[in-house]
Amino acid sequence: MSMEQPEWFFCLRHHTVEPREGCKAADRLGPYPSRAEAERALDKVAERNETWDHDPRWSDDEDEASR
Repeated sequence: MSMEQPEWFFCLRHHTVEPREGCKAADRLGPYPSRAEAERALDKVAERNETWDHDPRWSDDEDEASR
């Protein structure tokens, strides 16, 4: 018998990590495979935003230059 691994979420309303039984999905990030990864949710969002802000495929500078 295999036990299902717990999933963790980061609640944007309360800035806490919570299990599946928590706030509504619209207020959460996740699921994450571990509590530790859920605790880093906002850091991961910031890292991804930084990467996307400097990705030439998503740069607004090209759009403005072609006008």
